[in-house]
Amino acid sequence: MPADLIKAIIAFVMSNYSLSFFLLGLIVSLVAIARSRTSIDRSLVVEKLLAWYVFFSIGIDNFYNFVMHVFFGQMSAAFIGWAESPFQFEVGTASLGFAAVGLLAAFRSYDLRLAAVLGPSIFTLGAAVGHLYQMVTAHNFAPGNAGIIFWTDIFIPLFGFALLRLSRRVRVQEQR
Repeated sequence: MPADLIKAIIAFVMSNYSLSFFLLGLIVSLVAIARSRTSIDRSLVVEKLLAWYVFFSIGIDNFYNFVMHVFFGQMSAAFIGWAESPFQFEVGTASLGFAAVGLLAAFRSYDLRLAAVLGPSIFTLGAAVGHLYQMVTAHNFAPGNAGIIFWTDIFIPLFGFALLRLSRRVRVQEQR
């Protein structure tokens, strides 16, 4: 494989980390389901999907966001189409908090997972509104503002809420 192609793939994966960690979580979920020593049923599938979603799309994703905004602020700002700002440190530390809760909650109770999904989801859905505003008012179509990140800021929280709903529904059915 040519070096330029490898560089391009790595750049795509790292620049679109929300999508990358989401897909990695799906892959790990499928492996965990396949390796399960119990029968594969709806409860197992939802449990594995939710656990690995919280681990990767909340925990690892937000830790990566923390690192990028705090330690690579100038590069992150340029990718988003912003000027570098002290606000990036604040975004980074908020992301670190979300990451800590996500990593703690991944294999724990429904309520802890709900908390882990709710905070970052509100943040990213709000970020999507901000991205849209920047596209319309400032014509900011930088990849970190109008690219895949815009769509993952919407889709990934909705997927998380759908998993939480399915998890709740499965638990209620199991209690009957």
